Amino acid sequence: MDVATITKGTVMGKLDGKVAVITGGTSGMALATAKLFVEEGAYVFITGRRQEKVDEAVDLIGRNVTGVQGDAANLDDLDRLFDQVKREKGRIDVLFASAGSGESAKLGDITEEHFDAVFGLNTRGTLFAVHKALPLFNDGGSILMTGSIASVKGFPTFGVYSASKAALRSFARTWLNELKDRRIRVNVLSPGQIQTPIQEQLFDAETIRQFESLIPRGKMGRPEEIATVALFLASDDSSFVNGVELSVDGGTSAI
Repeated sequence: MDVATITKGTVMGKLDGKVAVITGGTSGMALATAKLFVEEGAYVFITGRRQEKVDEAVDLIGRNVTGVQGDAANLDDLDRLFDQVKREKGRIDVLFASAGSGESAKLGDITEEHFDAVFGLNTRGTLFAVHKALPLFNDGGSILMTGSIASVKGFPTFGVYSASKAALRSFARTWLNELKDRRIRVNVLSPGQIQTPIQEQLFDAETIRQFESLIPRGKMGRPEEIATVALFLASDDSSFVNGVELSVDGGTSAI
């Protein structure tokens, strides 16, 4: 393993023996994170809206993983997810609330349906994923949420999406205070421009080139570069990191 410690002759992963739940874990950054968590010793539960994508992700990860079909914006699906976690493992050490969507709409064109869909998944879905996971959470665990640098950059046509992600920063501030007696840390991982299948569906080649031009290194990030930061926030390496929004964007939001 690339990131492991050796204790008494045994290779130990950074999440050895931990149970992690990753919503929206069937593609892109979340899938790369699920793979890395398993490599680092965790048992991982992943969710996705489509059963075939869940099955493909489980096959790709290969071991120590359970796939649960469900929509993270649907509270009944979340109940079913955590019921399965309870039956199979009985506890949670890490929750990565990663399910989200990024459809665009310009002010003047925004509909109620657009607003409700984006906030329903990105904000409401994240809130209730954390809420419903808490009864299973071990003290000293780690909650991380997928934010976005869009929340601080003001990209045109992404006002609703940006606002839905900005709310997560506020959640983190409040929840760490509410959970401090249980020593559960809450952080936001905010990616920049990452090359993922969803991005390729949403943007044309010219838009992608424009996004790349904003990155100091001139090149998109990779899902694996998000996964390593998620591992940091999930593991004891970040034991003194709490309530932060960590931008993983190659410096885009800094300039």
